[in-house]
Amino acid sequence: MNPALPNPEMRDLYDKVAGGGRVSEFEALRLLESKDLHALAALADAANRRRNQGRASFIVNRYINYSNYCILSCQFCAFARKKRDAGGFQYTPEEIARMGREALEAGATEIHMVGGLHPSLPFSYYTDVLRGLKQVSPQLQLKCFTAIEVLHLAWLARKSVPETLAELRDAGLDSVTGGGAEIFNPAVRSRIAKGKESAEDYLDVHRAWHRMGGRSTCTMLYGHVESLADRVDHLRQLRELQDETGGFSGFVPLAYQPANNQVPVDHPPSGFDSLRTVAVSRIYLDNINHLTAYWVGLGLKLAQVALSFGADDLHGTIVDERIFHMAGAGSPMSQTTAAMVRAIREAGYIPVQRDTFYEPIKVWDEAAPTAPAPEEPSRALLEKNLASA
Repeated sequence: MNPALPNPEMRDLYDKVAGGGRVSEFEALRLLESKDLHALAALADAANRRRNQGRASFIVNRYINYSNYCILSCQFCAFARKKRDAGGFQYTPEEIARMGREALEAGATEIHMVGGLHPSLPFSYYTDVLRGLKQVSPQLQLKCFTAIEVLHLAWLARKSVPETLAELRDAGLDSVTGGGAEIFNPAVRSRIAKGKESAEDYLDVHRAWHRMGGRSTCTMLYGHVESLADRVDHLRQLRELQDETGGFSGFVPLAYQPANNQVPVDHPPSGFDSLRTVAVSRIYLDNINHLTAYWVGLGLKLAQVALSFGADDLHGTIVDERIFHMAGAGSPMSQTTAAMVRAIREAGYIPVQRDTFYEPIKVWDEAAPTAPAPEEPSRALLEKNLASA
């Protein structure tokens, strides 16, 4: 058998995925170890098209980081500063409301807001920020705070996590962000983010939010010191929580950015690694409907290619992303709606502007003329390769 061609056993996996079957951890690891991107693309594209019928989405949003002062010292983080450091910043609720108003005037439907674990801001600051943004417009959806921020705010409020989340929701919180998941393996977590919340803490915050009827996204930071088995274990824990709560609206794999931090990596994520990670994530996470190719970390061109590897979302227009760019991301600080629509159409998908919960706001009538049929090209390609093996 020619080793450059797909393993014939991929035929069984294709039939399993196309029929809605669940891939095991062992099978997911085997797929991650595969060098055949064509076969992975065929499997992931089949899984994606069964859910999303050839549509690919983006959101018109703005990122706001309220402060980068942080009491933690995560080794991989290039964003955080101590009060004594240069490059630190902190915005007032009034300044954040002004940013929200500018975003609304530019057509944004969502504010995505996270920050460091500030050493001195009171809990009332965060509720004031949420209320101020909702006063700009009740329709502006607020997707804010990572799980570790929620734990920090619970400590500030001297309340339980559910009680804290309820107060934040009452102040205007619509969705919790998925950031901070990193990799769940405790040994890896200790090497890249010592002192941060545990995997159990992360999952418990999202579980509490889901049980309140809330929706959130989830993430995985890949391409640093973790193994492929660590990635599969991470995905397993997300899938198990989704089986339990159904509260994750989307999954966002995040490519590690190697600059300006204390975790030296000789081989940061390549395009090959990113595409196989996107594909296997789509195949394995059969209970999370949407998967984002995060263009900030990948670059828009590779994110565009990832639409053929199971991704169905390019994230947002963003305007002012800092966390990845301070870690060396070379992508632009923002994208236009026109650029997002063009990237999706060029890849052969139907562009959809979505809201925070992946619900459509606007659907463009058609994809590019070269758009593939819903499923047969992927099957035909795999069948042809398998027949040649």
